[in-house]
Amino acid sequence: MKNRIATLSAFAAAFLAPAVALAAPAAGGPNDGIFAVCMCFGVAIAAVGGGLGQGRAASAALDGICRNPGSADKVFTPLLLSLAFIESLVIFTLVVALIVSGKMG
Repeated sequence: MKNRIATLSAFAAAFLAPAVALAAPAAGGPNDGIFAVCMCFGVAIAAVGGGLGQGRAASAALDGICRNPGSADKVFTPLLLSLAFIESLVIFTLVVALIVSGKMG
């Protein structure tokens, strides 16, 4: 039950915070602080998700290498590619947040 509540709250935070930010009026309005907090919250969620994804990917790769040391050469390249793709999603989120915040002020 706790896992469902945590999942629901993470889902709500991930999708409702940007909705609140986009509902803010144009620059100079009283909700600029809410917009900034929501954008920071979105980037933080992306960073946490990327970190968890990278940790799981590295853990699975190292587990596979420990079980079969001969597969290290075959596992290493896909591991690096997956880590790069995960990190690129986090950087993409940061870039989008900076672009959107640039339009606000």
